Amino acid sequence: MHTTIQLENENISIDLSQPIDISLAVRDNAGVGAWYINQPDITHVEVDGYVGKVSLGGSTNFNNIHFNPHSHGTHTECIGHITKEFRSVNKALEKTFFKAQLFSVTPTMMGDDQQISPRHFADLQSGIEAVIIRTLPNLEEKKAKNYSNTNPPYILEETMSRFRESGIKHILIDLPSVDKEKDDGAPATHHHLSL
Repeated sequence: MHTTIQLENENISIDLSQPIDISLAVRDNAGVGAWYINQPDITHVEVDGYVGKVSLGGSTNFNNIHFNPHSHGTHTECIGHITKEFRSVNKALEKTFFKAQLFSVTPTMMGDDQQISPRHFADLQSGIEAVIIRTLPNLEEKKAKNYSNTNPPYILEETMSRFRESGIKHILIDLPSVDKEKDDGAPATHHHLSL
């Protein structure tokens, strides 16, 4: 199924039968992890004789899910991640379609750190509102990686400045954070984007 949408002043043709899933699913005791917490726990409900698991004789699968969005899967953050008052991502996103550009980047080694710098985005096109960052190597193991205590790659503050100045409104990345894992509690890159 094909459709054409007008995004700003540009007509874009989309094949709706060929979506590209860039999400990471939350799975029971498996999948991506970070920030030194246990894996997700998905357990079936048992209440008043009801068993919420078909394989155990229940009529339906009915689960409780305990997980942390910042650790266990794809998530969207907003300014509320770093403000004292609660702010909902639902209120922060004023629209749902963004013109995006995908970047496959190999972070640069600087000492023990793997950094993502402005040079990785030299060919950022004008009019782009969202940046999708896929870090390389893009191995299958990323779907089950525990990033805790691994010093994963992170984005430099000046990269966020470049994004802000270019009109980027949404950043999607396949890492647990845009900030350095151990930064003495100061998520500087998060704050730099929100200036």
